[in-house]
Amino acid sequence: MRLPYIFHRYFLPVAASIVLLIGSPSSQAQPAGALGENFLYRVISGDTLLDLAQRFTDKPANWTTLQTLNSVQDPSRMSIGIELKIPFALIPELPSSAHVSHVAGEVKVDNAPAKLEAKLAEGSIIRTGPNGFIALTLADGSVLSIPATSNMVIERLRVFKGTGLIDTILTMRDGALESSVAPQATGVGRFEIRTPVSITGVRGTRLRVRSSNEGAQSEVLSGRAQLGSSQADGATLRPNQGAAINAQGKLLGVRALLPAPQLEEAVGSGQDRVISFPPVPGAATYLVQVARNEAGNHLLSSRKFDAPPINVSAPGPGTYYALVRAIDADGVQGKDAVQSFLGQSVLNTTDGSPVSSSYGQFVQLTDF
Repeated sequence: MRLPYIFHRYFLPVAASIVLLIGSPSSQAQPAGALGENFLYRVISGDTLLDLAQRFTDKPANWTTLQTLNSVQDPSRMSIGIELKIPFALIPELPSSAHVSHVAGEVKVDNAPAKLEAKLAEGSIIRTGPNGFIALTLADGSVLSIPATSNMVIERLRVFKGTGLIDTILTMRDGALESSVAPQATGVGRFEIRTPVSITGVRGTRLRVRSSNEGAQSEVLSGRAQLGSSQADGATLRPNQGAAINAQGKLLGVRALLPAPQLEEAVGSGQDRVISFPPVPGAATYLVQVARNEAGNHLLSSRKFDAPPINVSAPGPGTYYALVRAIDADGVQGKDAVQSFLGQSVLNTTDGSPVSSSYGQFVQLTDF
């Protein structure tokens, strides 16, 4: 039974440091995520409340509000590293969009077929079919990968005026989402993923979240995230940690991710390959995905196997990547092992383009 959506926010500042970018003052911001309805900013040398009010709220006079909210004694001399709360209500934001950077199989956006390079706005509803996969790129370079049989709503999609920091809230009604958040290490104003039983707030993080009738799972591959549930206090997920929450909202415990399988060389010819590896201790099953890129966000297929060996298939010519991960009994997924393999050899022209037959199919080459 699904529980009502949770509208609390369990954000804690992320402890990982931010790489400073050389440029305008806005590019030197030290965002630390969000806490409730406040954006968090970590003070660096030379910061004053007047400057921060101008930078983030566009009104220097708001420095007095920030002083009161944060109990700052001297607005011109603040300790380096302290975290200031800046209410989202004071921060001017602009509408943003997400562009479709990859689509394969049956994917619908607002009940219409998804189109490559299309721009999606706040409020968009994304549904992937049994063979559907889509990747979205946000304004700050964050990449969202949504696999088959998923249903996601873009609840909020905005950027801070003048800074480029994103304010994004996503609701996973069902299925899965894998994200690489703020890959340029600029941080975010807010990045929140909701499921019916959990809320995960992140910054500068590679994160996976899944939702089903049985509950939800979250895994962090880099950075940190704060996980909240309806029946338990928040839990911090550090790099290579994951957690599961059951359908009643009970946290089933934070645990280390299962290690990546030790893949042997793929064998076979044509479109199909077989990959063997020793069973991973603690694995209940395995997820095998095929993607066009090594990062794995341009997915083409996804299947589960009870035990090795596994089968992968290339849909055409070129280089493909198999991503294999172990899954524990609570559905928490482990680290990926990645192996490249070639699709069917085809006849190419002198410029390297594949030759097609009169029926539109590639002319395949066969060994004798």
